[in-house]
Amino acid sequence: MICFSRNIVTGPFPSSSPIQLHFQNQNLPPKNSLKTQNPPPKRSIKIWARKSIIQEENEEPIGVEEVTAKGSGTTARGRRLLKVREEKRKREYDRIHNYPSWAKVLEDACKDDTELRAVLGDSIGNPELMRQRVEQRVRQKGRDFNKTKTGSVLAFKVSFRDFNPIDSHIWFELYGAPSDRDVELIGSVIQSWYVMGRLGAFNSSNLQLANSSMEHDPTYDADKGSTVMPSSFHDIGDVEFQDNWGRVWVDLGTCDFFAIDVLLNCLTVLSSEYLGIQQVVFGGRRMGDWEEGMTSSEYGYKNFKI
Repeated sequence: MICFSRNIVTGPFPSSSPIQLHFQNQNLPPKNSLKTQNPPPKRSIKIWARKSIIQEENEEPIGVEEVTAKGSGTTARGRRLLKVREEKRKREYDRIHNYPSWAKVLEDACKDDTELRAVLGDSIGNPELMRQRVEQRVRQKGRDFNKTKTGSVLAFKVSFRDFNPIDSHIWFELYGAPSDRDVELIGSVIQSWYVMGRLGAFNSSNLQLANSSMEHDPTYDADKGSTVMPSSFHDIGDVEFQDNWGRVWVDLGTCDFFAIDVLLNCLTVLSSEYLGIQQVVFGGRRMGDWEEGMTSSEYGYKNFKI
């Protein structure tokens, strides 16, 4: 049974009423005292309501917490879900309005830069961890860690400007100032090209297998190969760079122009796979903002010794 406690004025109750009254104070005043002019005092009465009045016979009693929850219009689960939604909304607001702009730039750059994406890893979304990853990479690889390392999908332009095979420069225009790795890469290609030419590789007079069919085992005449006039790459200078322009001085000697085809074939793959090249110019005295005699690294000068 559920107990309701309140102050009521005593009075007669029908005998057939389902409510049973129990007076805490059984010492009622005499009957004749009720006839006095003073109103009867209020007494504290506890009322026990029969279970059948409030709920069905087979139902469980109604708890205090349930009554309170229904009265407020919410439940404990609903309040928890509301709190979770508020916290999520606050985090989203902080991410949009308080997220550092530099972190957003790095996230956008990761979409097109696989190397930068590998550097940041799972730190994306955590500005502090992103900063630590970048600082660590800078310490490991130096200031050039974010230079372009991938190739270009565009083919480079080739032009000739009064090219003299025995005394001319070959110029390379890149998409940006090269890193030390880029200088090492393109310098190694030029050095290999020179070594092959020095050993007589670029001799079009002895191309016995160039037009041979490989359906059957070809034959090679060694005597003929040894009697042709040799060709030799005479000399070459160091590969130099000022900002995004590079050059190398060459003296092809007795090499055929076949040597230029070989070089361009190498540079084509180099540009598309590793280092983007905008154009290659054979000949010419001065390209871009090249300044003769400027060999200070403080002004963007780099070189590769051959």
